[in-house]
Amino acid sequence: MAQIFALEDDLFFQAKMTETAKQLGVEVKSFATADALLAAFDRQQPKLVVVDLNARQSPMETIKTLRARAPQIPVLAFFSHVQTELSKRAWEVGCTDVMPRSKFTKHLPAIFSQTKD
Repeated sequence: MAQIFALEDDLFFQAKMTETAKQLGVEVKSFATADALLAAFDRQQPKLVVVDLNARQSPMETIKTLRARAPQIPVLAFFSHVQTELSKRAWEVGCTDVMPRSKFTKHLPAIFSQTKD
């Protein structure tokens, strides 16, 4: 069972998340498209959803849909530090946490560790 789902279309960052999760003994499943993530979410609800606000696949709509389907599942979004407007919009659509990519990367092990059984 994947504890973490991620909407992330950057292959290098997907690999970073996967490797970090592996080292911690948790599972992350990355999706390049919102449709794939939402289909998997309907079959299995993870403990955390991570959304790259720079993903090409309508991240704001995805966040709204996730929050409507399962408001108890935390949704953490990250963004490029210069895109503060994206951060504001992510809070408005229901993210439970929003942070710059640099902070997310720095705290990735701690964030992923919180999903362990």
